[in-house]
Amino acid sequence: MVPRPQLSSKLLTTNYSPFLKWAGGKGRLLAQFAPLFPTKFNAYYEPFVGGGAVFFYLSNQYPGLVSKLSDSNTELVNCYQMVRDNPEQIIELLALKSNDEDLFYQERARDTASLDNLERAARLIFLNRTCFNGLYRVNSKGQFNVPFGKYKNPRIADHATIMAASEALQRASIVTSPFNVLPRRAVKGDFVYFDPPYQPVSKTANFTSYTKDSFTMDDQAMLAEFARKLKAKGVQVMLSNSDTPEIRKLYKDFDIQVVKAARAINCKGTGRGVVNELVIRSYR
Repeated sequence: MVPRPQLSSKLLTTNYSPFLKWAGGKGRLLAQFAPLFPTKFNAYYEPFVGGGAVFFYLSNQYPGLVSKLSDSNTELVNCYQMVRDNPEQIIELLALKSNDEDLFYQERARDTASLDNLERAARLIFLNRTCFNGLYRVNSKGQFNVPFGKYKNPRIADHATIMAASEALQRASIVTSPFNVLPRRAVKGDFVYFDPPYQPVSKTANFTSYTKDSFTMDDQAMLAEFARKLKAKGVQVMLSNSDTPEIRKLYKDFDIQVVKAARAINCKGTGRGVVNELVIRSYR
């Protein structure tokens, strides 16, 4: 097993960091997460990889970390694979793009079926860096529909970050799959972190259009049952979600910790601020 080094209460300076902005990303929570990670583990699994903040953080802490990453978002998985395998080509394509609203909507409207894998990856990074708040949202047809972000000078062709991410990803496999497929291979001593679409805390907070299929309460229950099966195998499971009675009930036989998260996206200014989120663990 890989032992965990001594961690300070402050977020450590890292070499690897996410190359995508990600609404709901865990970058600002890593200092609170650090003491909650397992003290030692073997392989690392992350089935809702998203922006990958936890993956990149652990890659900094554990040189040679073996990671198994997956996501149901095919465009995202392709982007990770291309950054891992062809970072220079991705950077060259991004260098041709600018923070222009007309260009943004032209790229957003492009049919990804007409693009090769490198072009699809560069398109996703460009849209992500220039869209509103780093959201990834699609309509019922699976078409990206987030508006232009109107940033003054977003970093589009971020050479250093993309090259570092590619280095970290050399030690990771990443595939498109539902959350309950790849981690079935996890065995006793492995570590699985789940960061699913959160259960909405109100009707106006509902945001599950990450893929054309939403993540329902039935999916939340399925995830809890799957986590329970992994726990029974001796797999170390950690999961993030909203602090709601329903989620607490689903995981009543797990260790539940509260962390403080800054709410970054809300249509009303009064809806922004610090909220409680849950970290749910199969271990202590």
